[in-house]
Parts: sequence; C-alpha cells; structure tokens
Amino acid sequence: MTGTVTGTAPGEEEPVKYKLRELIFITLCCDLGLFSKRLIAPAANILTDFMRIPGGIGTSFSLMFLVVAAAIVPVRGCAALMGFIQSMIALSLGMVGSMGALSPIGYIVPGIVIDLVLWLFEKISLPRQPAMVIANMLAAAAAGLTANMIVFNLSGVPLALYVLVALASGSVSGTLSYSLYIRLRPVLAKEEEKCKRELSQLS
Repeated sequence: MTGTVTGTAPGEEEPVKYKLRELIFITLCCDLGLFSKRLIAPAANILTDFMRIPGGIGTSFSLMFLVVAAAIVPVRGCAALMGFIQSMIALSLGMVGSMGALSPIGYIVPGIVIDLVLWLFEKISLPRQPAMVIANMLAAAAAGLTANMIVFNLSGVPLALYVLVALASGSVSGTLSYSLYIRLRPVLAKEEEKCKRELSQLS
C-alpha cells in the first residue's frame, strides 16, 4: 500500500503527504486510544474518587497511542490530526463526557502539545525516550487543565493534585509508549521495505 493522501498543515507551504499505510496506522492508534480510555477508566476512577479529584489517569493512558503514532509517522501535526479524528469519532458515538459539545478541544489541545514537544526535542537533537515521556506528561496535564477550564473549575490544592496525578500517570504512560515505539518501528520499517521490493519486482 503506497498511495498517498495530501493535505496542507497550518503554517506550511508544502503539502503534507500521508502514505496509506500511515493513515491506517494512525487510525488504528486513534481507535485504541479512544476505547482504551473507556476500559481503564473504571479502575482508575477508584483512585481518583478516593482522592476527590476528577479522572485523568485514563486520559494519560489513551494519549500514549497518540505519542507512539506521532513518533513513528514522520509528518508534522500528526498528533493534532489524531486528536481531531478522535473528537469526531467521540461526537459521532456520543462519547462526549462532561465537556459536551466542547469535547473536541479536549482532544485536539493534547495532540498539539505532543507535536510541539516531539518537534522541539527533534530540533535540539535529544533522545527519543525522554521526548516521548515528557510529551505524554505535558499532554496529560494539558488535557486536565483544559477540562478544568471548561468544566471543573478547580483551584488551589485540588487543582494542584489533579495536575500532579496527570503528570505522574503521564510519565508511566510515556514510558510504556517508548516500549511500544521500539517494538513497532522495526516491524513497520520491515513492512515498508517488503512493499518496496514487491513494487520493484512488478515494475
């Protein structure tokens, strides 16, 4: 599968091209991130309810898949695009949560944060592992702060605790995202080489 889909990223003159393989991969990661949040939320809510703060651990875990895809797919704006796709899926399925019609903001903002962190670490040539961990942490905190501004209106100690839980769970999820990255990247690279060899044989 070597077809490409072309779009234009904000602030860029050059068109952004996604290979069909990459589109399938990021769509799969979108689905995994969206529905894994539903799976982990009941267990995570036991802890957050005990601490008397809103959820956030499930969000950190779901963002892991956006971090993995953004690290593997070499196209700027990948995570923001995935956040938009997730928001459209969530709206179509009625999975809007407490933010209601404003829920797309809660999906897109963390994606933008992931893109910015990975881009910054790439520019200053720092290792991939800390980049992915910090991206997951800051994206989780951004998601929590966005939800707080729209819905919860926490302040003081509850808000600080809410953000700290998001950062802590984001660090764990970020470490898991790097583990997935180092396992998935070689597999996808091998598949890419296989497709190139098959195309060269056909031509």
